[in-house]
Amino acid sequence: MDEERALYIVRAGEAGAIERVLRDYSDKHRATFKFEPTDEDKRKKLCEGIFKVLIKDIPTTCQVSCLEVLRILSRDKKVLVPVTTKENMQILLRLAKLNELDDSLEKVSEFPVIVESLKCLCNIVFNSQMAQQLSLELNLAAKLCNLLRKCKDRKFINDIKCFDLRLLFLLSLLHTDIRSQLRYELQGLPLLTQVLESAFSIKWTDEYESAIDHNGPPLSPQETDCAIEALKALFNVTVDSWKVHKESDSHQFRVMAAVLRHCLLIVGPTEDKTEELHSNAVNLLSNVPVSCLDVLICPLTHEETAQEATTLDELPSNKTAEKETVLKNNTMVYNGMNMEAIHVLLNFMEKRIDKGSSYREGLTPVLSLLTECSRAHRNIRKFLKDQVLPPLRDVTNRPEVGSTVRNKLVRLMTHVDLGVKQIAAEFLFVLCKERVDSLLKYTGYGNAAGLLAARGLLAGGRGDNWYSEDEDTDTEEYKNAKPKYCKHIPAGGLLTAVPSTWNICPPDSCHILFPHLLQVFTQH
Repeated sequence: MDEERALYIVRAGEAGAIERVLRDYSDKHRATFKFEPTDEDKRKKLCEGIFKVLIKDIPTTCQVSCLEVLRILSRDKKVLVPVTTKENMQILLRLAKLNELDDSLEKVSEFPVIVESLKCLCNIVFNSQMAQQLSLELNLAAKLCNLLRKCKDRKFINDIKCFDLRLLFLLSLLHTDIRSQLRYELQGLPLLTQVLESAFSIKWTDEYESAIDHNGPPLSPQETDCAIEALKALFNVTVDSWKVHKESDSHQFRVMAAVLRHCLLIVGPTEDKTEELHSNAVNLLSNVPVSCLDVLICPLTHEETAQEATTLDELPSNKTAEKETVLKNNTMVYNGMNMEAIHVLLNFMEKRIDKGSSYREGLTPVLSLLTECSRAHRNIRKFLKDQVLPPLRDVTNRPEVGSTVRNKLVRLMTHVDLGVKQIAAEFLFVLCKERVDSLLKYTGYGNAAGLLAARGLLAGGRGDNWYSEDEDTDTEEYKNAKPKYCKHIPAGGLLTAVPSTWNICPPDSCHILFPHLLQVFTQH
């Protein structure tokens, strides 16, 4: 009945009546995602009627009502088959301001029409293979990039940017050819990086360093959504970027990595949004060539150095250990470098472990990222080892028993998912500089056996990569327990003292026990 009434009014052609009936329809079906098959033909005719109305010169409010209903109807794939034509796609491109190269976005009254048109295009492109082919023919990706350039510095049109970016993400997801076009022809990498800079309001203090205001307000919901869509689109654009061939590529990836560092150090409007933002940043960092990830850490600023000096001066001169603890814990500093971003990644990893589910999708990207960073960058590896594998003091409990990050990672080394246990073991192995004896000290032989067998290192030795030599970090507790420490048995703890047989049965009493033992053996 709703479709019949709406179709009758739409065909009548009076703008005011059309707007009212379509507004009622959209209010009633706003949350509808499953439609009755019996009304399929009516919905198809209603879609065709709406496109005929959109061609006419009608008020903006009527255009918005038409597009809202079209967006709802476009959730049904079967309805889109007859209405997804080149002419209808061009109508939506015109309303979304995608056909006009020189038209600036000055008329605020048109913004709702642009946003609703982009929403319709997102649904249609996602649900229709014909629309996907037409997108290539109409060069939709180039038009979307042009629209982004018009509004990249305009904060009051975040909704337009958000759905423009979502449509770019869908196109690059569905067509691998568009990824290459975005990367090289349309300069999508610097363009999308600039969109992130705008969303985060980044102020650069150096070539690859941005100012971080830890006391500043969180991102707004609109800025967060824009950033997430840009991160997803950038992931598709850079998904095959394992090697840097030109200096300009290296520079651009470093700029992007610096923006992502900034992203890790800010928060969204809610905890869930912050996690989603950081999750997409981690995924994108996995596409950055590892040689460009050095910008995730940076030298301390003069202000940070002065703050550290003040804090340390307040401690007595003989409190060396306390000074080292303050330096490490208060500002996440290692060797004069700011490690805040790495610390955020480590906390993110631990939260994903604590969730206890979806390890392959949620945990392996950050574990893989930290592994590659540790393998390529010495300061990052040494900082992570201090945090994950501090000097061993607890030598009584097994490595997998406890609540530290080390305990949690060791438990993952025997996880049922092969990919999860491999990357967890690889991470710890790299932190140990791929030395078997060091790995066994922290994990035990049984937990490490899978990795060692796969690498042919069951008899000991070290991996293929070269690492610098570190000083001896064995604690007094470990040195004292080392003679008894079980590096060569699965437990990975201290050897249990076994009572001597002669203490149980002294020699002068053996003649009493032997006849009994002989009788037992004879019976069996």
